Amino acid sequence: MADSFPQPQSKHPVDQGLPPLKLFTTGLQHVAAMYAGVVAPPLVIGAAVGLSVTELTFLTGASLFMAGIATLLQTLGVWKIGARLPFVNGVTFATVAPMLAINKAQGPEDALPVIFGATMVAAALGFVLAPFFSKLVRFFPPVVTGTVITLIGLSLMPVAFNWAQGGDANAPDHGAGANIGTAGLTLLIVLLLRRFTRGFVKQIAVLLGLLAGTLIAIPVGIADFTALREADPVGFPTPFHFGAPQFALAAIVSMCVVMLVSMTESTADMLALGEIVERPADERTIAAGLRADTAGSFVSPFFNGFVCSAFAQNIGLVAMTRIRSRFVVAAGGGILVVMGLCPVAAALVACVPQPVLGGAGVVLFGSVAASGIQTLQKAGLDQDSNVLIVGVSLAVGTVPIAAPDFYHAFPESAKIILDSGISTGCVTAVALNLVFHHLGRSPGDPGRPPAQADPQSAEAG
Repeated sequence: MADSFPQPQSKHPVDQGLPPLKLFTTGLQHVAAMYAGVVAPPLVIGAAVGLSVTELTFLTGASLFMAGIATLLQTLGVWKIGARLPFVNGVTFATVAPMLAINKAQGPEDALPVIFGATMVAAALGFVLAPFFSKLVRFFPPVVTGTVITLIGLSLMPVAFNWAQGGDANAPDHGAGANIGTAGLTLLIVLLLRRFTRGFVKQIAVLLGLLAGTLIAIPVGIADFTALREADPVGFPTPFHFGAPQFALAAIVSMCVVMLVSMTESTADMLALGEIVERPADERTIAAGLRADTAGSFVSPFFNGFVCSAFAQNIGLVAMTRIRSRFVVAAGGGILVVMGLCPVAAALVACVPQPVLGGAGVVLFGSVAASGIQTLQKAGLDQDSNVLIVGVSLAVGTVPIAAPDFYHAFPESAKIILDSGISTGCVTAVALNLVFHHLGRSPGDPGRPPAQADPQSAEAG
């Protein structure tokens, strides 16, 4: 893809290539760092809508394929699309809770087509808003983004706990000691690897934990390798495999809210990455990066994928290795595309038992919540107004977790939005931030808090 941005005479490290072998190995490391985060959302949604192991393999492969396409678009760029930074894209966790709410309201048969339709509309809206969004970031300061990221982690914790019990509430062994024990051992292995290893091994601790947990599950009797035996070595994500997209207003509204959250996180990640690679992200770069996010997200449903957004853990990998070439990440994107076209690779993930995923999910989803708390540390919680914004928004956002039947008397269309704690929490946080920090105050008003730093969000996939 052609790079339309002007290049300096002496290439910046971001634009420098590497020898083929190093390009491949360092690209593979980026894939390893993000892999668990990419496959977790399709596993969550696939299990929720009751997909068979074979269909779950297909959905996982589609997510890998689209993560690779979106990463190539972001790193290499075409026209005014793509930040052209070492920026990894993949399925964002932010959409999981709204998609679960859509499944609850629509039913398993129509859930995926409705999700795909809502994703396409939200992505198209995001693409149009991309050049203006950098001017709206002031309405998403750390007090808002930190609250939303925390809610993402909290909203997903019930999923991890259900996995740890076995995943199927109607199964006779749901919550059995073997299931919970396997989940606990997987969690312990991940923690030990994170504590006592370094470098590449530490980066892929979750991946190694999933492998070790699956091996432990074999003698326990909870491992099933049917998907691996039935998988073809080569395949292609058939367009609209799960049906043509459907367009439901409530689902579209919910996904549009999450798209704005996703764009906010991507903006923050671009700002952080720009500082790390010493090429500060200006307004044009941010707009181009958001166009890549939203363009990838729009195309994704055609191939049975979901919303694609930034993976902040890869920013940490860039900072740690000091390898700033965007072509390294592009190589990782190419690897993801190949994996998406190889059903056997996706089948390996589908074979991971639910309790093993539950143990790893505690780390993944808990880390998302912790990232939100880290962002809130920059939000000025010594100010009463910010404490109120965070407190009320978290309370509203955790209603679907703490009281799942709270909105049972509301219309089904309304429950799609209300049952998504991320959507309700985000809207509440933005509204309260406007009331306390913007409406009726001038920039020089002593009651107005000082300008807050750009949010440095993190997303575990």
